[in-house]
Amino acid sequence: MMRIVGDITGAPALLVMLPGADMHAEEFQANGFLGGDGPVDEIDPVDRIAVETGMECYLDEVSVALLHDQVIAPAHARGTVRIWLVGISLGGMGALLYAQAHPDRIAGTILLAPFIGSRGLIAECERAGGLRHWHPADLSTAERRLLVWLGAAKGLPDMYLGYGSDDRFAAAHRLLADLLPTERVVTVPGGHDWPTWRALWQVLQQCWIEA
Repeated sequence: MMRIVGDITGAPALLVMLPGADMHAEEFQANGFLGGDGPVDEIDPVDRIAVETGMECYLDEVSVALLHDQVIAPAHARGTVRIWLVGISLGGMGALLYAQAHPDRIAGTILLAPFIGSRGLIAECERAGGLRHWHPADLSTAERRLLVWLGAAKGLPDMYLGYGSDDRFAAAHRLLADLLPTERVVTVPGGHDWPTWRALWQVLQQCWIEA
């Protein structure tokens, strides 16, 4: 069962936030991500919710079905016309897995320091010259299939990426950044932590408005 924090009022736009490993949905609220007084809300009414499934659901792709059945499909049925997924760390992988499975159901993704693969897998992609040039024979895991999909760069929803310059997963973030227009990538000083993500969110909210 998916836990949901935040209110759904039936606004025409919805931001769905996915936490990373060992994080809880309430942390989005504690760090100001669910507040309704940002620049987004000055343009259009928007509902903001955070959802939580547990990290094991991301890794075995159960989160895609839970997110679709309990959040996205009901939102569309209520008349929501613009849905964005906001994923932090492993939640970024959750957002991308959903976008891979249902690219026509969301407007885009905002990824903050997303985890997209193990260090060994990222190094393999780097040796190939980036995701566009990586063509593995082994597609046995969700991570590998996701990276191949990203590298093909076909049918991707709008995507924004933010990460700290000292993030421990920065090598993976740079691989992803190579696939995006420079104006859709934001970096700030910092690591893999909430102060950095809060700083990134202040910038990326404005990008979301202008998309």
